[in-house]
Amino acid sequence: MERRAALGRAVATATARRLSLRARYFDTADRRLGRAGLALRVRKEGRRWVQTLKGAGDGIWQRLEHEVPLRVAPGVVPVADPALHDGTPAGDALRQALGDGELQPIYGTEVTRTLRLLRAPGCVVELAFDQGALTAGERRWPLCELEFELKSGDAAALVSLAARWVQRFGLTLDVRTKAERGDRLARGQRLGAPVKALPLSLPADVDCDSALRLVVGNCLQQVLGNAADLTHEAETEPEHLHQLRVGLRRLRTALRELGPLSPTLPADWGEGLSALFGRLGSARDRDALAQTLLPALRKDGAEHLELPVIEAEPAARIALRETATTLLWLQLVAFAAGSAVSEQVFVPAVGKRLARLFKQVRADAARFEALDDTARHRLRKRVKRLRYLSEFVGTLFRPSPVRRFLKRLAPAQEALGDFNDVCVARALFKDAAADDPLAMFALGWLAHERDDAIARCTRALAPLRRAEPFWH
Repeated sequence: MERRAALGRAVATATARRLSLRARYFDTADRRLGRAGLALRVRKEGRRWVQTLKGAGDGIWQRLEHEVPLRVAPGVVPVADPALHDGTPAGDALRQALGDGELQPIYGTEVTRTLRLLRAPGCVVELAFDQGALTAGERRWPLCELEFELKSGDAAALVSLAARWVQRFGLTLDVRTKAERGDRLARGQRLGAPVKALPLSLPADVDCDSALRLVVGNCLQQVLGNAADLTHEAETEPEHLHQLRVGLRRLRTALRELGPLSPTLPADWGEGLSALFGRLGSARDRDALAQTLLPALRKDGAEHLELPVIEAEPAARIALRETATTLLWLQLVAFAAGSAVSEQVFVPAVGKRLARLFKQVRADAARFEALDDTARHRLRKRVKRLRYLSEFVGTLFRPSPVRRFLKRLAPAQEALGDFNDVCVARALFKDAAADDPLAMFALGWLAHERDDAIARCTRALAPLRRAEPFWH
């Protein structure tokens, strides 16, 4: 509360404006607009009425938007009129999504907004500090958020300014829009569905720097989409954490494999991402074991077996709420939104990266049974990087060879993941085995399972060794 009050004072300077905002958001009963990433609202801003249509845009930095002032008689509450947006890109998307559906009010907002125009080196930014609530019938969802809107200047300057406010007031990044949260409220939900990786299509003539920025932006959609719920909601599902970690793996792969191809990568974010990934790991490992190996162990005789307690690391949401994490997100978003001129052609360059990585994978796959567990874990990570890198660039090559290659990668990755789960479980039960007969039973069971897992990996890796590279 103290930080919120201090933030309010910082925004509410002598030149700031205060507005009372009351809005209703419209959709069909079956949520056609929401599924299409659109939000249609009618809002009273002080004494005037405005109808606004917003679309998803690039999902991180920019959104489609079209706004129309309304003439409304006193005492009348207007309803949304889709025709007001005809002839605009957002309006075309609205017509396509709406079809013959009938609009109705779904949820609303009651907000007091404080606006301040702020001039900083390299940019002019409008701050909008909103306090109030989302409403849907009797349900309410409190709102307290500070939006940064770039009026002029560049993204890097905006991020630099936002970073100072993050450090000063302990702000966290939330990419969920009011429309997303309002639709959840109307459904009686707080959580959205876990965000999975979205398909990526790179332009055929893309250069190395542009390719990296597009890939980073694609990864951030998955990362930030899941981080938002994990950061701001008290209870989430294990799949949110799993998909966040998948997104972080994809992002780390992009920076590791494609970063050397871009001359403009401004910082080494690998260390920060690696540390964050590690801090999120213990909870995810326990979730995975609870869903896979633990039921099998109980079925085979250890009916009352429980996973050993892990020494408490900071919980996922604590790590995600830290200022260092928010600053890292801002730096990555700014990079994805930026641009630079790169003369290096991407396709030949990425082909060399794929060939080098595939050579390493095939060499270790050929001698998998002779590798120690550290080398097997390294192979698993390389197989994942090979898959993610192939998915990033797949649209630049002929689709059939890409599909055949990925089809051979998938069983190998799954088998190596199962082997890793066995290794993690053995490490968990090892310390408890001296005092717990059930843990001793688990170690014996896992020793047998480890041998089986090695055999499954060997079989799954054989087709991968014979896979035809698609980048030739």
